[in-house]
This record gives sequence, structure tokens and C-alpha cells, in this order.
Amino acid sequence: MSLDRPVSRRLLSDEVFERLRDSIVRGELVPGEKVKDGELAERLGLSRTPVREALARLADIGLVEAKPGVYTRITTLNRRDVEKTLAVLRSLDQLALETAVPVMTEQDLHRMREANRDFERAVAANDVTAALAADDRFHAVPIGAADNPVLSRIVDQLHPQIHRILYRKFSTLLGGRNTIEHHDELITVCGGGDARAAAELSGHHWSELGGHINELFDTNQFAEAATG
Repeated sequence: MSLDRPVSRRLLSDEVFERLRDSIVRGELVPGEKVKDGELAERLGLSRTPVREALARLADIGLVEAKPGVYTRITTLNRRDVEKTLAVLRSLDQLALETAVPVMTEQDLHRMREANRDFERAVAANDVTAALAADDRFHAVPIGAADNPVLSRIVDQLHPQIHRILYRKFSTLLGGRNTIEHHDELITVCGGGDARAAAELSGHHWSELGGHINELFDTNQFAEAATG
């Protein structure tokens, strides 16, 4: 969804937030870039108020940083912050699986299989947006089954920070057979009812992702983004 398309008046505040969030994830608004509420409001065809509200919400989830009277800018990609975010997401995903697996239904497993098939098709088509959406749907199944609103809310807040990296380096991080096979294995373990094994498998996958991301930082593949 383009940042330049006019925003409807329906659910204005939420739509502005989502539009800006998605533009940051896709890299349309790049890490380190300074933004002005007036310029963004003009692009969106709005007054400054909903844009300011959206920027404040984006700051709350770590996608925007501001120094009052000096600048508002898109948060840079920082190894230390990414590592901390990954550690929290890993723990939350494991908690979700430990809670969800004992109560998951065949319908839940079917939804995970469908999401993984969509993910595989998106990978084959090199459609990053569709792949990330399918991956989100896959992991949303156990999170939903865990029935923990606090967990769900925190995951939703943290996902965009990692999606920025996944979007830039999708083929390196999630684009191969490894993730598809991991999803299949996780479905099998969840279907067998072994919550501990499911959590351990998920933790291994998150650790592997963190290792790949560290390699990208080691080779300065985020240098351009970090300088804006």
C-alpha cells in the first residue's frame, strides 16, 4: 500500500499508523531518515494531528525516535537492539507454544498447514510481502491458541522491528527450504502434543535466524540503512 495514496477518513488514526509502519518495514522510509509531520501530512492528504499521533505510536514500538526540537527520524538498524528484540520474541514464541500445544485442535493444525503452503508459494514467486504475511499467519495460530492477550499485543508490537530486516534480506533469512521444512516439522510436533519439544524447536529456529542476522551485521550489509 503506497504511502502517497490518499487516506480515507474511516479509522483515520489507525490507518495512518499502519501506512507509516508498513512504509518503514518496506524501506520506503529508510533507517536514519529524518521525517517531518507536515511533509508526511501533505503526502497523505491530511492534517498534522493524525500524523503526529501515528509518529508517537511508532516511537512507542521503537520504529521512530525523536529528540524534541531537533529531529524525528526512522530508528536505525542496531545489532544490539535487534538481538534484544529477537531474544524477547523467541521467549514469547516458546511461551505461546508451551501454552497452546496441549489445547490445539485439528483446525489449528490445518490453518498452520495452509499458511505454510501460502508461504511456500510466495517464496517460489519471490513475493516478500506475501511470504511475510503467510509467516505471520503461521505463527499467529499457536499465539491465538495460547489465548493470552498480553502476549499477543507484545508480539504485534515487536514484529515490525524484525520485519524491517526480513524484508531487506528475505532470501538470505527466510527464503530457502529451511523455513518451509521447519514449519512442517513444527506442525508435526504440535500435532503430537509435545509442548516442550515444540518450544525447543521454535527456540532453535529463532537462534538460527539470529545467527544469520548477526552474519549480515558482520559483513556490513545493513551499513547503508544505518546511515540513512
